[in-house]
Amino acid sequence: MTRNDSATLHLRNPILDNRRGLGWGLLGVSAFSFTVPLTRIAVEADRMSPLFVGAGRAVVAAVLAGAALLLTRQRLPRGREWLSVAIVAAGAVAGFPLLTSFALTQTSAAHGAVVIALLPAATAVVAVLRTRERPRPAFWGAAVAGAAAAVTFAALQGGGLGRLHGSDALLFAAVAVCAVAYAEGGVLSRTLGSWQTISWALVVASPVMAAATGVAVVDQPPSATPVQWACFAYLCAVSMFLGFFAWYRGLAIGPISQVSQVQLAQPVMSICWAALLLHERITPATLLGGAAVVACALIAVRTRSGGHAPPAPARR
Repeated sequence: MTRNDSATLHLRNPILDNRRGLGWGLLGVSAFSFTVPLTRIAVEADRMSPLFVGAGRAVVAAVLAGAALLLTRQRLPRGREWLSVAIVAAGAVAGFPLLTSFALTQTSAAHGAVVIALLPAATAVVAVLRTRERPRPAFWGAAVAGAAAAVTFAALQGGGLGRLHGSDALLFAAVAVCAVAYAEGGVLSRTLGSWQTISWALVVASPVMAAATGVAVVDQPPSATPVQWACFAYLCAVSMFLGFFAWYRGLAIGPISQVSQVQLAQPVMSICWAALLLHERITPATLLGGAAVVACALIAVRTRSGGHAPPAPARR
């Protein structure tokens, strides 16, 4: 074996790949953790309509994405990739932002984190169905425990789920469509590229989102404060664009069912930012709950898959 062969094998070490995937995933989750509290600020006092916040941020992000695709001369999606792009556009670009924006006009950021904490488990389930990954039982145990810990933690901080309200139904729907988009985007990223995936999804969704933004502006012209505009700018540039660079890169390295569990830490981060930005009180129960969520997430992501099904034949 030559020295170069050894280096090649080292670079392809699955343990190193796994750590890289988790690192990129954590970076994406850190960027997304500001989304709920900043959306809550943006829609406060009806200065920006939830339709404007949900659709407008996708339009601005689509401009950035289109420019990046043109400047780097990226190839067009091919064949079935267009369907995958449409799924990502429907779930991550349109569905999740719009549904959460409307929901957060009726509930707090902490309460929103209660339901959104279910997203990693939902993504893992969709990933298993989509990619035929077969995680070990220990993975599912840690994933279920982590989801339960995240929901309990966020519920204690937010006052509990209580009965199902209209805002909760919107948040559950947001989780469902986003889980599908995350899993599909993770698969697509392996052939199309991580940042290219969200960029094409933004471009594909832009006509519909631009029309929705126009309706929102006519119906309720935004009269936001400078702080609200700053929050909106973050949602446009980071939550809708740059954060996906890291997130889909992590999912592309995979395994999706493991990397997705890093998002169990997102409710902890989101409520911490909500405490700083919205002055919500952090109690000892918050610290204990946060530690439990992070511990379960670490166990889940360190649990190796029990094997993968053979890849499906390539389609032309």
